[in-house]
Amino acid sequence: MLLIIAAALAPSVALLSFFYLKDEFENEPLVTVARCFVFGCLLVFPVMFIQFAFDEEGLLQSEMATAFVQTSMVEEFFKWFVVYFAVYHHVHFNERYDGIVYACAVALGFATVENVFYLLASGVEDAFARALLPVSSHALFGVVMGYYLGKAKFNKKRKKTFIFLSFLLPALFHGTYNFILLTQNYWTYSVIPFMIFLWVYALRKVKHANRMQAKDYTENQIS
Repeated sequence: MLLIIAAALAPSVALLSFFYLKDEFENEPLVTVARCFVFGCLLVFPVMFIQFAFDEEGLLQSEMATAFVQTSMVEEFFKWFVVYFAVYHHVHFNERYDGIVYACAVALGFATVENVFYLLASGVEDAFARALLPVSSHALFGVVMGYYLGKAKFNKKRKKTFIFLSFLLPALFHGTYNFILLTQNYWTYSVIPFMIFLWVYALRKVKHANRMQAKDYTENQIS
């Protein structure tokens, strides 16, 4: 059991540390980041209940509906809800990059518990593959979500647009990822280029958030 927990937790800690340390200005309080991680862990249970209810009622059982609604929209909505209502208005959310850290923490908390359940069922030998695909994909969806929440926080004119994108884009990426895996007989190797695209896209958002934060600091010093 301890081995499974360690195997499930290790990639999440590594990825969260990576994106946490990518902040080029002011690192977020570890207590707040840890709290977001725990919130993400707890989200697994209501999400599992909703998905179980869908399955029991025979709703949204097609590959498309399962990928984009039952899984991606449900999971990303709960993660978005926690980030928006728990930390978006928090005093420590005071930089553009902060959204990336907090959303990534929630996403990786969710991915960790989900990973524990999966490894308990299938065995620890799948831990490496899980780290490369599901765990890292959750982190990248979190980066995208947090990037647009950061833009919403500091762009009052387009706040509603960016808040909407902070949910829509992660849900679409997540749904596409799920759909590829569910239809792997036809798209066997598509998940590899898609993951490369996600990494490139997310790292560009990380770079842009830091660049815009540098611009904000410069403008504040001049004023």
